[in-house]
Amino acid sequence: MTNTLDLAKQLINIKSITPSDLGCQKILIDRLKKIGFTVTELNSNGVSNFLALRGTGETVFAFSGHTDVVPSGDETEWRSPPFTATVGDGKLFGRGAADMKTALAAMVVATERFIEKNPNHPGKIGFLITSDEEGDATDGTVKIIEYCEKNNIKINYCLVGEASSNKRLGDVIKVGRRGSLHGELTVYGKQGHIAYPHLAINPIHRSFQALDFLTTVEWDKGNALFSPTTFQIYNIHADTGATNIIPGSLSARFNFRYSPESTAETLQHRVEKTLDDHQLQYKINWNHSSNPFYSQSGVLTNACIDTIKNICGITPERNTSGGTSDGRFIAPTGTEVVELGLRNESIHHINENTDLADLDMLTNLYETILDRIF
Repeated sequence: MTNTLDLAKQLINIKSITPSDLGCQKILIDRLKKIGFTVTELNSNGVSNFLALRGTGETVFAFSGHTDVVPSGDETEWRSPPFTATVGDGKLFGRGAADMKTALAAMVVATERFIEKNPNHPGKIGFLITSDEEGDATDGTVKIIEYCEKNNIKINYCLVGEASSNKRLGDVIKVGRRGSLHGELTVYGKQGHIAYPHLAINPIHRSFQALDFLTTVEWDKGNALFSPTTFQIYNIHADTGATNIIPGSLSARFNFRYSPESTAETLQHRVEKTLDDHQLQYKINWNHSSNPFYSQSGVLTNACIDTIKNICGITPERNTSGGTSDGRFIAPTGTEVVELGLRNESIHHINENTDLADLDMLTNLYETILDRIF
């Protein structure tokens, strides 16, 4: 059993469903303290966070990751218990096997190896670890960044261990992410008896043309690195609980994943104009959870690309697809952020897994990137 596999199994065996940590971070902290890291715990509202730093000098390279995982779903559908790390068919199975307890293990083992070779390395190595990435993300990495800014800790380069790869390890690195904007819409009508529709105003009938129109809008065309902005309705509700009542209101929830070619403000304005044009009586609550970000190619991006070429024998694609990540809290400080991790085809799925061979290869990638940065 390799060091990375051993540590990954320890972490997977802990049922750290977001925002719980339940001891994962203690395992990491104990390992990091043994190799000279100073650790600051930054827990907030039941969320576990820590910042670990080692070394001196102006250049700061940090790993970022999370110890929380999504729920397992129906455990009877798993080939083995989701919170018991299991090896079979050349793979490691368990919740967090790809997203992202294995990457945390690879980060720590790679750093241990690097420091054994370079005990007096120039610059600082850091770890930004949270248990609030899969949930609301309001008390996680954002709190670590607030602490860094208050204490004048400037992170130059940050490697996020999210599962970025598609078909094989290293084929994709993320150099940015789209923004995310949620809307919660209530359309008002007039409740009445279903047999007397002329005495009521049906908000369902009134809403559908507007909602259908919003699904057909081309919000923008995207750009070379960002796909076009998308609009998706994910919930509609208007039930009163009775079969003979026209409801008095309809609620709908939707989300924009938007490129830098749009802004949250312009998207909000266009939605509200559409609703006004259809003469709806409504209210809408907006929740803007993240701006799009993009890291210009620099030292870290080039180090990742060169390392993947040498170790994996492929040239990675740079893209910004997928959901949000904690990079959205780090990049606005001026940090160059790159996401590099395992294959993502099984993340959040039943029987989440990763190839055993990729564990050591990812560790080698991280160790070599440390070599190149310093």
